Amino acid sequence: MHLQTALTLPFLFSAIAPNYTTSPAGNPFISGWYADPDAKYFPSTSRYWVYPTSSYPGPQQTYLDAFSSPDLIHWTKHPNILDTSRVSWAKQKVWAPCVVERDGKYFLYFAANDIWPGDEQIGGIGVAVSDSPEGPFQDAMDTPLIGEYHHGAQPIDQDVFLDDDGSAYIYYGGHSHAVVAKLNSDMMSLDIIDYGNGTTEAFREITPPGYVEGPVVFKRRGVYYMMWSEGGWGGPDYAVAYGTAPSPLGPFERKAKILEQDPAVATGSGHNGVVNVPGTDIWYIVYHRRPLSETDENHRVVCYDRLYFEDDGSIRKVRMGVRDNFEDGRMIAWKTWHGGFEVVKQEMRNVIHEDGLGHTRALALLDTNFTDQVYEADVRVLQDGPPSQVVDGRAGLVFRVTNAGSEERPIFGGYYAALNAKTKKVMIGKFRDGSADVRIGEAELDIVVAKSYHLKVVAVGGTLELYVDDMTEPKIRGMDHGTENNSTVYQSGRNGVLAYFVQAGFDNVAVEKTRVPASRIGGGLIS
Repeated sequence: MHLQTALTLPFLFSAIAPNYTTSPAGNPFISGWYADPDAKYFPSTSRYWVYPTSSYPGPQQTYLDAFSSPDLIHWTKHPNILDTSRVSWAKQKVWAPCVVERDGKYFLYFAANDIWPGDEQIGGIGVAVSDSPEGPFQDAMDTPLIGEYHHGAQPIDQDVFLDDDGSAYIYYGGHSHAVVAKLNSDMMSLDIIDYGNGTTEAFREITPPGYVEGPVVFKRRGVYYMMWSEGGWGGPDYAVAYGTAPSPLGPFERKAKILEQDPAVATGSGHNGVVNVPGTDIWYIVYHRRPLSETDENHRVVCYDRLYFEDDGSIRKVRMGVRDNFEDGRMIAWKTWHGGFEVVKQEMRNVIHEDGLGHTRALALLDTNFTDQVYEADVRVLQDGPPSQVVDGRAGLVFRVTNAGSEERPIFGGYYAALNAKTKKVMIGKFRDGSADVRIGEAELDIVVAKSYHLKVVAVGGTLELYVDDMTEPKIRGMDHGTENNSTVYQSGRNGVLAYFVQAGFDNVAVEKTRVPASRIGGGLIS
C-alpha cells in the first residue's frame, strides 16, 4: 500500500507510519535559504505541510512559499502562496508563517514590516485566508490583527494552537516577551479571556525564563508544551528550549534546552515547528540551522529530526542527524569538486568525464566538521576502466577533509577509505595537502563490479578502522602517527565521497560522533 493512500486510514498508522530518526532523504530536506518553519499535517490533503520564512535581507522578504509531502521524503514546492501585492499594508519582512485549518478554510498568520515602539508605520501580525493549504492566500482584514506592543512583546513570530474543545489561541512575541491571546471562532478577531477571579484581559504575558522569540505550542497526553528560541537569530548560539503547563494559558515552566548548535553539523539551530504523525506517538521537530561554512546570517536551511519523549513526558535532547539515502532524487546538501554527480535510481553517482574513465575524478563533500566519528555508506563500483587507462582507480569515503584542492589537481587534505576493483583491495589512506598519497593500510577483497559493499569508518584520534559488510570485525585497523615525511594528522574536517578513474554509486550515507574506543565499535548506524 502506498503511504499517500494509507494516510486516509488512521487505523493503519501504527503499521505504516514514518518512523525515521531523521530525514532519510537528507537534511536539509528542501532547497534554498529558508527559516522559521511551521509544520502541519492536514487530513483533508493526506499531506504534511511546511511553511517557512524566505531567508533573505528584509526588503526581499515580500513573499512566502510552502512545501508539502505525503511521506516526509518527497517534497513539492508551492511557490508564492502569499506576497505583499495581496496585503495592502505589508511592505517587507514577511516572517514566520503559521497556517491552521478550520471549517474548510485555511488561515495563514504572518508578521510583516518589523515594527518597533514609536514607529509610525503600520505593521504586526496579519491574517490571510484561502480555500486550500497551498493558497493563494488573500489578506482577510486590510489591517493587522495585532498591530501594537502588549506587555513589551513585539508582534512577530505567531503560532496558533487549536485545543481539543475547539478553542483557538495565538501565541507570539519578540524582544524577549511572550504573549497569548484567545481567538474567536472566526479566527480573525480576539476574545476577552476570563480568568474566573474577576480578571479579564485580551493579552496575557506568559514569558518563561530565557525566552527570546518564536513560540510554538502543542499538546501531548493532556500536557501543554511550549517551545521557544533563545539566543540571537543571526549568531551561532540560537537554540530551542521548552516548558510545560497544565493549561494553554500557562504559566509554562521552563524545563530544558533541547536543540542547539553542533560544531560538527551546523550552528544557529532554532525557531521551530512541531508535527505529529496522526494516530501515533511519533513526533518531529522542524527547524532551521546554518551550515558550518556559511557566514551570512540569512543563509539558513530547513531541516527536521525526531523528537523523543521520556516516560515522564520530558523531551530528550535533539541530535541533529547527518544522513542521506537520496530517496527524494536530490543531493541538496552536497558540494562537488572535480566533476559532477547526479542522483540516478535513488543513488548518487559521479558523472564520467567526456574523455572517459581515465580522466574521471570526482569528489563530493558535506558541510560537516567531525573529529571522532562513525561514518558509513553503501558503495559500489559501477564501471572500471581497462588496465591501460587506470593505474589506481578507487571509490569510497573521505573524512576529515580540510580542503578540496582545485579542478586541475584533485588532491585534498584528509583521509579516505576506498575500494579498488582493479587490484581487488580495500584501503585506508590520506592525501596530504598538495602532495602525495600516503597508504595507512590495505587488505585483499574480491571486489565485484556493480556489487554494493557497506563501508564503515571508525576514526578515533589517529586510530582508523575500516569495516566492509561485516560490522563486527574491521577489515583494516591502522594508526596515523604523522611520522612519515612529517605528514599531517588530520583532526577534523568534512565528510564526503570520491570516485577516481571509475564510476561509482553511493547510498545510505550516515555519520555520527563517537567517543567509544575504535576497537569497541560494532554494529552500524543504518538499519
